[in-house]
Amino acid sequence: MTVPVADRRTAPDRAKRPRPDLLHLVAVAALIATLLSAWSIDFFPSELVDGFDDIVRLLERMLPPRLDDPGRIGVLAVETLLMAVLGTVLAAIVSVPLAFMAARNTTPHPAVYAVARAIITFCRAMPDLLFAVLFVRALGIGVLPGILALALHSIGMLAKLFADAIEQTDPGPREAVRSTGVGYFREMLNAVIPQVIPSWIGTFVYRIDINLRMSVVLGFVGAGGIGFALQDALRGLIYPRALGIVCVILVIIVAMELLSIVIRRMLLAPAQSDPRRDRAMRFGFSGLLVGTVIAAFVVLRINPLSLFTWIIPSAEVFTRMIPPNFSALGWDLFDAAAQTVAIGVVSTAIGVVLSIPVGILAARNVSPSSTVYWLARGWILAVRAVPELILAVVFVAALGLGPIAGTCALAIGSVGFLAKLVADAVEEIDPGPMEAVRSVGGGWWKTLFSAVIPQSMPALVGSSLYLFDVNIRTSTVLGIVGAGGVGFLLFESIRTLNFDVAGAIVIIIFVIVYSIERLSGWIRSRLV
Repeated sequence: MTVPVADRRTAPDRAKRPRPDLLHLVAVAALIATLLSAWSIDFFPSELVDGFDDIVRLLERMLPPRLDDPGRIGVLAVETLLMAVLGTVLAAIVSVPLAFMAARNTTPHPAVYAVARAIITFCRAMPDLLFAVLFVRALGIGVLPGILALALHSIGMLAKLFADAIEQTDPGPREAVRSTGVGYFREMLNAVIPQVIPSWIGTFVYRIDINLRMSVVLGFVGAGGIGFALQDALRGLIYPRALGIVCVILVIIVAMELLSIVIRRMLLAPAQSDPRRDRAMRFGFSGLLVGTVIAAFVVLRINPLSLFTWIIPSAEVFTRMIPPNFSALGWDLFDAAAQTVAIGVVSTAIGVVLSIPVGILAARNVSPSSTVYWLARGWILAVRAVPELILAVVFVAALGLGPIAGTCALAIGSVGFLAKLVADAVEEIDPGPMEAVRSVGGGWWKTLFSAVIPQSMPALVGSSLYLFDVNIRTSTVLGIVGAGGVGFLLFESIRTLNFDVAGAIVIIIFVIVYSIERLSGWIRSRLV
């Protein structure tokens, strides 16, 4: 997985070095926050050592994996894939006009800009599983709540990155088109869209990859997909069947990732010697996408009108959360919110410590051997393919209910996420300093600490803060499987129809996620 387009740095940016004084200050603050957070949730190494045998025993009970009903699992797997594609397409359709309203250089009015950015921020800050559970309550069990949840959450990313791409366009073509006397829409169509299409395609394909991982766990709340079968197996303690389903999920995600790599290379590669070939590939991709969307409506039995009629019943549920009731849970709500933040802090710290060595070994230009490179890459891919919620289920079964299980799950998931970013960043560094160190007899370790890490430091800092942002979002929903945090209170309040309490929890989640996002963004702007 790569950092979204807007989070990538240009070559001059990568040449920067984080300010040492601020970097040291942030490192000390992060260490203190990690220790305090670990203490607050009783996360100590001894707890993990004591629970290691339980984890091993659980894994032994899962072997060998089996599929009791391959036909049904296959249908659910296809359902999961189609949900991811359709949800992403719907999000893209909404994100395009929203992006033009949210870009400073194309928005028709400052008020429109503010509203568009507020919508994008809300969609990005609210976890997809939270949207799913609310839509299930409003629309009933099925794939439609899952698709809508994926679409709404995806708008937060797609519209933001689409808008960022628009803001980075060259104004020259717009001025040329405007001089011919055409209107606003012709100006956008002829001068802006051709410049942003490559960036938009890359972001869209990347989002399908993300949504496939997300759609796997939507079945835990009844929103369709293969996650429902997995939850059923875990609830019945049929662990070999659960592992078999996890293996199917692993195959689907790996296959989708390989396909997305191929598609990105075909569509975003430099111009081919034969322009007709380039146009043919893009036309073929468009045809494949349209065919998949049509298949999604048919296979998932979705009435196109339902994409509009969902608004009224959903609005009825959402409005029942107003006014929010903060007093019903009292301090338990804020204790759970603090636990959510603590889970995110500790898991990110562990993930950073484990990810950097793995990421370096997975960088082709630094890895000491091809064997080490492929082992590191294989480990990253295997870990990335298992959603954190599934890891949380495993740790809850082995270690019991509570934040320790959630922290372990997020920490393992962080390795797959951050190590990939570290490897990509290391592979993009300037080879000159590495060759200079080697020319004077410097070995692998000397090259690593003298030439590789100093160049990679800005990307390492930025990616670590980005991981922290992501982990806070994820930690808000781990409570659905008993892995600690505010998510448990949220799903219990919805299950018991206490929507005013749920409204208070939703506001707390939004404030937490948005505050952490702004904090990490501010730190990135000062350090990277």
